[in-house]
Amino acid sequence: MKNFCITFFALIIIIATVLFAGAADVNAEGADNDYLRIHVRANSNSAIDQQVKYEVKDEVVEFITPYVAECVTKNRAIEVMRSLLPDIEKVCEAALEERGYTYGARADIRAEDFPTRVYDGVTLEAGVYDALIVELGTGEGDNWWCVIYPPLCFTAASCDVEYRSLIYDIIDKFFNR
Repeated sequence: MKNFCITFFALIIIIATVLFAGAADVNAEGADNDYLRIHVRANSNSAIDQQVKYEVKDEVVEFITPYVAECVTKNRAIEVMRSLLPDIEKVCEAALEERGYTYGARADIRAEDFPTRVYDGVTLEAGVYDALIVELGTGEGDNWWCVIYPPLCFTAASCDVEYRSLIYDIIDKFFNR
């Protein structure tokens, strides 16, 4: 039994190493990190454009949250968000039109250079990050930002989504048979 346990844990460590080593590779977008950010950029810095940015952001987050819940890697999150770009633009444009704005919206996934930011105790150092960029109108105003993957903004507490660790589940299942 002791040899079985040692073999089992060695196998888990090897699998985890392979999975995490693959996930740490530089992805096709060019950023060398494991984050996928989201930025919603306002049309301008006027008070009304900033208010509208937050209202549109709420609708975008509500729309993408169920899809984010299914993503277990950054690359998968990028694939899913890329497939949703036309729908994200429609959500934004509908939200803008509902509020009487006709300046439209664009959504794209791209690598961009960002300054150091802190969110809920997590510091993202300055550098190039992959991001879902949503530009409202000219997109020249201040932005709202967060992280899609790993899900810093899309957590169980804020969105009724539960994220689980596959490795934890395997170990828990093994010991709690």
